Amino acid sequence: MSQELAKYIDHTQLKQDTTKEKIKQIIDEAKEYEFASVCINPYWVPYAYENLQDTPVKVCTVIGFPLGATSTAVKVFETKQAIEDGATEVDMVINVGELKSNHDEVVRQDIEAVVNAAKDKALTKVIIETSQLTDDEKVRACQLAKAAGADFVKTSTGFSGGGATVEDVKLMRQTVGEKMGVKASGGVRDLLTTKAMIEAGATRIGASAGIDIVNGNKGNADY
Repeated sequence: MSQELAKYIDHTQLKQDTTKEKIKQIIDEAKEYEFASVCINPYWVPYAYENLQDTPVKVCTVIGFPLGATSTAVKVFETKQAIEDGATEVDMVINVGELKSNHDEVVRQDIEAVVNAAKDKALTKVIIETSQLTDDEKVRACQLAKAAGADFVKTSTGFSGGGATVEDVKLMRQTVGEKMGVKASGGVRDLLTTKAMIEAGATRIGASAGIDIVNGNKGNADY
């Protein structure tokens, strides 16, 4: 069961003070446990790619992170550079302010530009930052991500004071249907929570407590 569970997990380290030694540690752990990916900041993508070649572990990075308020052109450049450096999954943050201003077409175009930059080269996951949104805004964000052709919707950056909830995952799954991926991220630190997220409809889990999760321990990671 633990190995099967590991396939759901993006083994994550996105803290500002992350050192190369810490990145090496999560890469080694990801190889040992065969996690779905390592999720790291763009700076570390070349190093992760170099060390994960010839393994099933993917290199995942973040775009417009953590605020989502960079320009679309910058997000596109960041996506292309990350893919050139070896990323095969990109988690981009929507422009939350524009969504809350009801500028849905701006949000859709922003997502679509990143999707097009990654097309046929990397999976795209769209971080909607659920802790900042009403249920109506969550639904709209998911609909926009789906309309833009993204592969996943994702709950949270883990940096906004709130993370994934079972209720949000259920709502997101209900909104996007069965074919699109849903990633629960932020505050998922133990086996019980992970199972609840999967039962609610999550097909990927973002966590820095991946080892605790697969070993059934009480997680103490901080992402």
